[in-house]
Amino acid sequence: MTTSIAIIGAGLGGLLLARVLHVHGIPATVYEADTSSAARSQGGMLDIHKATGQAALRTADLTREFEQRICWGADCTRVLDKHGAVLVEKAANDGGGRPEVQRGALRRMLLESLPPHAVRWGHKLATAAPLGAGRHALHFTNGQQVEVDLLVGADGAWSKVRPLLTTAQPVYSGMSYVETFVRNCDAQHPLLAKAVGQGMLIAPDEGKAIMAHREPGAVLHAYIAITQSADWFAALDFASAEAKQQVAKAFEDWAPELVGLITDAEHPLIHRPIFELPRHTRWAANPGVTLVGDAAHLMAPSGDGANLALLDGAQLGQAIARHPENLAAGLQAYEAEMFERNEAARTEAEAMLKVLFGPGAARAMQGFFSQGSQA
Repeated sequence: MTTSIAIIGAGLGGLLLARVLHVHGIPATVYEADTSSAARSQGGMLDIHKATGQAALRTADLTREFEQRICWGADCTRVLDKHGAVLVEKAANDGGGRPEVQRGALRRMLLESLPPHAVRWGHKLATAAPLGAGRHALHFTNGQQVEVDLLVGADGAWSKVRPLLTTAQPVYSGMSYVETFVRNCDAQHPLLAKAVGQGMLIAPDEGKAIMAHREPGAVLHAYIAITQSADWFAALDFASAEAKQQVAKAFEDWAPELVGLITDAEHPLIHRPIFELPRHTRWAANPGVTLVGDAAHLMAPSGDGANLALLDGAQLGQAIARHPENLAAGLQAYEAEMFERNEAARTEAEAMLKVLFGPGAARAMQGFFSQGSQA
């Protein structure tokens, strides 16, 4: 039986799913709203965990290609308190379980692993309508229409596919990240470069943090976490110097080599509000539609999101391959495991975030690393 499969969204989870299906000889089409793979920035560094992200890449037969893209030595970590005192200096562990890779490089690798024309660019989903027997009619904003036997929402936080399964909607967590970049750091910003080191910097405090990573090309890529209302952020013009000053004001008693990741950053600052799906979000099995990644289990970032999306894609692909004549059984098996796995992951993430943003956060992070944990 030939089954038409549509994957909405060319993020890591959707592309990994398409790759696993391709390995099993099952065709699928990925529909992506962006007009090309270069339409927008793909974010910064990712640590790919052995038991989740790396396992997913093995399933996709992409381990060798992944290893060629690892930024060796970038998994070292420094924890500083807000005054700039070094509390933790963890050396790189290239043989360890969480090597670093640039998100954009990982996405390009996945795209290159697919057949030509597997991704349809410039296809933003407008509506998805059930046709019965698990089939759906998809209508795109460019006027294109298609009918499919299986619809997979890999379309992120504001998924257009999710409402077919649940009424759950993302809610603002009370915290936002402000993304910044400092370029040519060694020559022009040596104090900032020294503070960040050769890998990741974490400088946490109660309700806020400055986190940064050195990327190839002498770039410092930072995320400034601030607990503030959505209205507070909405009042800022992130392209303005005033916004930079307002964000920096939240860290006015911090060391200059940390605040410089805000004040010396290039414009524009980028606002990344943190949304989450309600805990225990699940849905009744539907034979023709399911979700992967943030569309299924959006949670506050703790280092697991990309890894879980990759594993979702791998396990859904395997479930489809094991049940080619019974999609309902395949989806039910995938969802049962995914719900349990991601409930556990959310519990772990919430515990990690309490350490990172709770009282005495810097010393708590020091204790976290002294116990042999990895961020």
